[in-house]
Amino acid sequence: MLSFDGLVAVCVLYVLILFAVAFIAEKRATEGKARWLNSPITYTLSLSIYTTAWTFYGAVGSAVRNGLEFLTIYLGPTLVFIGWFWLLRKMVRIGRAQRITSIADMISSRYGKSGGVAALVTLLSVIGATPYIALQLQSVTLSFSVFADGGALGAPDADQTAIWVAAGLALFTIVFGTRSLDVNERHPGLVSAIALEAIVKLAAILAVGIFVVWGVADGPANMLARIEVSPINNTAWNGARWLGLTVLAGAAILCLPRMFQVLVVENTDERHLATAGWAFPLYLLLISLFVVPIAVIGLEMFGSDANPDLFVLTVPLGLGQDGLALLVFLGGFSAATSMVIVAALALSTMLSNHIIVPFWLRLTRHDDPMSGDMRRVALTARRLSIAGVLFLGYGYYRLSGGADALADIGLIAFLGVAQILPALLGGILWRGATRVGAALGIGAGFLIWVWLLLIPNIAETGGMMPAILSDGPFGLTWLSPATPLGLQATDPLLTAMVLSLGVNTLLFILGSLMSFPSPLERLQGAQFVNVYDHSQPLYGWQGATGAADDLLVMAQRILGAGRAGRLFETAAEAQGRTGGVPEPTPDFLERLERELAGSVGAATAHAMVAQIVGGASVSVRDLLAVADETAQIMEYSIQLETKSEELAQAAARLQEANAKLTALSRQKDAFLSQISHELRTPMTSIRAFSELLMQDEGIDDAARARFSRIIHDETLRLTRLLDDLLDLSVLEHGRVTLHEGETALSDVLERAVRIAGAQDGEGRLKIIRDHDSEAVTLWTDADRLTQVFINLISNAQKYCDAAHPEMVVSVRQMPGRIQVDFADNGSGIPTRQQALIFEKFARADTARGAPGAGLGLAISREIMIRLGGGLSYVPSEQGTRFRVRLPLRVRRAA
Repeated sequence: MLSFDGLVAVCVLYVLILFAVAFIAEKRATEGKARWLNSPITYTLSLSIYTTAWTFYGAVGSAVRNGLEFLTIYLGPTLVFIGWFWLLRKMVRIGRAQRITSIADMISSRYGKSGGVAALVTLLSVIGATPYIALQLQSVTLSFSVFADGGALGAPDADQTAIWVAAGLALFTIVFGTRSLDVNERHPGLVSAIALEAIVKLAAILAVGIFVVWGVADGPANMLARIEVSPINNTAWNGARWLGLTVLAGAAILCLPRMFQVLVVENTDERHLATAGWAFPLYLLLISLFVVPIAVIGLEMFGSDANPDLFVLTVPLGLGQDGLALLVFLGGFSAATSMVIVAALALSTMLSNHIIVPFWLRLTRHDDPMSGDMRRVALTARRLSIAGVLFLGYGYYRLSGGADALADIGLIAFLGVAQILPALLGGILWRGATRVGAALGIGAGFLIWVWLLLIPNIAETGGMMPAILSDGPFGLTWLSPATPLGLQATDPLLTAMVLSLGVNTLLFILGSLMSFPSPLERLQGAQFVNVYDHSQPLYGWQGATGAADDLLVMAQRILGAGRAGRLFETAAEAQGRTGGVPEPTPDFLERLERELAGSVGAATAHAMVAQIVGGASVSVRDLLAVADETAQIMEYSIQLETKSEELAQAAARLQEANAKLTALSRQKDAFLSQISHELRTPMTSIRAFSELLMQDEGIDDAARARFSRIIHDETLRLTRLLDDLLDLSVLEHGRVTLHEGETALSDVLERAVRIAGAQDGEGRLKIIRDHDSEAVTLWTDADRLTQVFINLISNAQKYCDAAHPEMVVSVRQMPGRIQVDFADNGSGIPTRQQALIFEKFARADTARGAPGAGLGLAISREIMIRLGGGLSYVPSEQGTRFRVRLPLRVRRAA
């Protein structure tokens, strides 16, 4: 048996080897030379953190106490990987598409990037993992105390051992887990170290099993005979508990933060799941293969009074196999440390992204949002979180005094994190799931779990049992954890599982059905449920405007100057821009948010980008709701009215303004020229023929009558022009008086056709109508509407250049409005002139030589605006098409 000094030296050497492996792996990964890191075997081995010290040591103890019940802990994950492979693949695809960094980030992203839900999941995960980490520390300290004798460092002290182990694990996790804010939150160094530890603990348990079967017993036949006469063979079968524990273990493989970290976040290739689908169940089979033989031999050697959780270690020690025992010790040490490292890393990411950083943003909301080093704040927050998580685990260990009740904390922790399951599965499979339902379900399930299991466990391990637990609050025994709802719980774990998950699921469904998701929730719901149709996340930055320089500063604070610079330069080159600064288009903003989400989480990244651009696909009310739930992350976005935003787009705005001014100047000149021409022409004619009439000589009666008619016609033309100008002015200034009343659309069209002289069989234009569709009753000004219809028909008569001119009048009734299209079969209006036809005195090229001043369409459009509708030109492949839109309004009450 090694001395305590020797054992410490072995542990330090082993940790140094892990450091070296992790360091080399990270270096090779940075250089792109470590292909083995991206292999499916490495990925599968990293999943072995599911088998912690609780299963490495505790599986044998569970076999002694409960027979084959320990198999449920392995059966649940096996069924998930084999039967629910499609769900795992969907989770990995969502994680890659949305740049997910943790289980809390997954839930937050699905439910509208809700910071409140993310914080709730984070707190639940930390509370659930704290006693579980304490369990790992206890297993390491127990193995030290069993294995080592005193040395120069003294006899093993459990408390000192635990604190040194916790400190060492914190240091290792900080060094290789928070060296940088990786864009994908992957840690190749840690993954490689975990893979090595997976091999060590599998080799250790197989070595002990082989030694027990062939070294202690006389082979498999003799081992089976010993099992048959062992007390383990007489353990009662409890079908309900088997089913409950299998479901619980299956839920844990999906919801444990450490499992989500390696399963989803650390995944580099979705195809690796295909290998893990059979290789991980095989790993679980191998690591559980010799549990029963070890338990049987341990009972034979030490009896039922010994601690069965340590049989894996005490059996080889009792038989003088110190080398094998040392290998077992390192296997248990690997099982405990790998779990603590990954759990601390995952929890620190969640705490930093969803609690500490949002809280820091709230505290500094009055500061300049572009000041400070956000990268340093995030890294510091993660490092402090790692230390804090391990300190909580150590504190729980000290509080419990290392009591044996910690042996059951693994299942209790499983049930705690399983409260995430309804919201997780519902969010992935059901588009109707909402943030309200998720928050209600998780919150209620969490409280029931705390009251029925966690608090009683803490009270029991601490050696105290308050009366409130035994008698219930206010003396209500049906609220006591021992008799919830008046039930005599023979199995507290199963009772708490049914009640917590049942209430959780019920409230999740009811809350989702009774609440309406925000636009961002609906968008993210479609992205999650139909992830294979939407491989790229879409956050809807349509209409957003922002300063690219400000975005670059923010990206540098989070991603670092080098990575942010490369991102912006690549985007600028793709847009064909020089200077390395791209235009903040919606596509670029989506890409930037995805990159930032890999470092600070989706909710925080969305809030920070929204702070700069000030635009999103949701309403202000929805954005404020998101801000409230994310601890006011976006509260300081009201300070976005900065001059840097105006300067970034000043050139484009000035160019646009200059173009508008030039167009207005041309329109002004054209207006003055046209109106001068239109007024001068009839007045010149009137003056000329008036002077002729004033000369009595040489003018007969016929010429005099002809000249008088010309003067009369030109006077009417001048009067019409002045009337049109006055009418347009009245309409534009809103001084027109409408005479609204009930009228039939068919009557208005009939009147317009008749006045325009385009009745069937008359004139050069053939009118095609559908009289059935015109049977619509309107509340409008019939005279003004007739004026619009006459203008459209008259224009077709004058300008349609088809050999056989035709106009189709089609009526379409839509919800709340009526749509009337006037389409002819001419050559149409040139594309370059379509935007000008509603301007005053604007006339298309096809109108050359035709009478008119070019005011008809301008007047018609103003009339339709006053009538509550609209007039627009509809581009078509052939002919000219104008669309009149009218509201369907009922008669107003007198």
